[in-house]
Amino acid sequence: MAVGLAIAFGLLTALANAAMLATQHVASTSHDSPRRGWALVRYLFGHPLWLLGWLGAIASLVFQALALHFGPIALVQPLLVSELVFALVLRRWWLHQRLRRSAWASAATTAVALATFLVLAAPRGPLGEPSASRWVAPSAVTVILVLIAIAIARSATPSRRAGAYATAAALLWALEATFIKAATDILASRSLASLLTSWPLYALVVCGVLGLVAEQAALHVGPLKISQPIIVIVDPLASVVLGLVIYREQFANSPSAIAVAVVAFAVVALGVVILTRTVPATVTDAQRR
Repeated sequence: MAVGLAIAFGLLTALANAAMLATQHVASTSHDSPRRGWALVRYLFGHPLWLLGWLGAIASLVFQALALHFGPIALVQPLLVSELVFALVLRRWWLHQRLRRSAWASAATTAVALATFLVLAAPRGPLGEPSASRWVAPSAVTVILVLIAIAIARSATPSRRAGAYATAAALLWALEATFIKAATDILASRSLASLLTSWPLYALVVCGVLGLVAEQAALHVGPLKISQPIIVIVDPLASVVLGLVIYREQFANSPSAIAVAVVAFAVVALGVVILTRTVPATVTDAQRR
């Protein structure tokens, strides 16, 4: 029952993310929108569709918190890859955008490979609530990797800068997922007052804000086809590692099943790269008028 709820809320998180990106992108690229500066900011805050996108962001956070409460990080975070598949469906059926067959084939391959990975890997856990000491080393390593990625971004080509910032964003969001799980568990098992006086709540806020800044930097300095697949791939990979180390999550005991699951995830990564390169760059490109 709990695993089913984790999967359902994980997919709802991905759908909410896809809806948020679609609505806000449509608002920011409409024909009458200003192109830059405070004029664009004022326009967006007055646009109902852009504000609706923020409701999607709030829904996404709630769904993710519920998913992480009911299931392991190694199950929930990989499910967020399905955001790209939902985004493709929204492009076609809501925005009436023409899409190539290769995009649909990549989306189908990604979805099947993702399901194969989760079924064969069979992530489960956690084994009890992690002690405070378990957070120190993985959190420190993640922060160091983020700082290295940012340092690389400061003196690289635009494409490499986008990749480095995207890597930093993905690592921060993976770490944020562990804090979301901890905060949600505190709220469920104790009280709101306990949550407000606990460090995971404020740690997830910091990670979320920094991750958003890194993502925006990646989108600003380089093309989406560089940053998006890196974020989508690195986030679940880092999340799986953090789940194993901090929460002692486990996978299937069969070496052959794990081997096939690893191949399946590699196919997911390949499908994500192809998908992001075969769809139009914006929701207005190749759109049926």
